[in-house]
Amino acid sequence: MSIRPGLCSVTFRQLDPAAIAALAADAGLQAIEWGGDVHVPPGDVARAAEVARLTADAGLAVASYGSYFRAGAGEDVAPVLDAAEALGADRIRVWAGRIGSADATGRERAATIDALAAAAEQAGARGISLALEFHGRTLADDAEQTLRVLDEVGSPHLSTYWQPTVAATDDVAVAEYRRIADRVSAVHVFSWWPSTERLALGARDGLWRAFAEAAESAPLPPRDALLEFVPGDDPSSLAAEAATLRGYLG
Repeated sequence: MSIRPGLCSVTFRQLDPAAIAALAADAGLQAIEWGGDVHVPPGDVARAAEVARLTADAGLAVASYGSYFRAGAGEDVAPVLDAAEALGADRIRVWAGRIGSADATGRERAATIDALAAAAEQAGARGISLALEFHGRTLADDAEQTLRVLDEVGSPHLSTYWQPTVAATDDVAVAEYRRIADRVSAVHVFSWWPSTERLALGARDGLWRAFAEAAESAPLPPRDALLEFVPGDDPSSLAAEAATLRGYLG
């Protein structure tokens, strides 16, 4: 299975990009998703170019730009695209609004879909794709709703991420992945249980082994599996977490 093991920089918001790149390389990871909240702010192309250089110097790839662009909230996507372009990211994580699918009005839903379509068109013109954050309190808050968003937007430049739904059992979480597998371009990897308690990755061994099996049989496996959050936000735990992830990916 040729899924790249990587890291989300938001795992270590307290560290600077150089330290994160060194940690990831030392842990045997291959790529980093750089977050837009701390490490690569939208519109800061000089910072983005510097982080791109640091990433390459560490022998790593830029997996993606982890933006906090909320479609339909009146935000301008151009600074996000500028940062991603300077970073050398060919994919940007975006959010399908800020309201859950069950609570969004028709008008709110339409605004979010229209904004996603417009952003995807602008991204595609720069050779960049977008991918939905698979997350509560957005229109992409479960597998069926994520497929609905993707189909309504109808853009070749929009895919989705997947991550285990908080408090879902292993079987339920993996079933959700299987439902959207052919639209998933990246996975956020963490083991929380029973709610948002951050455990070592291997604490949900059954979940991640089942995911790896499902991904291996998917028509199009995700390109990246990105560690996001570690116990205690402790950098010293990354090496072991990365080794566990590489073991799952084979």
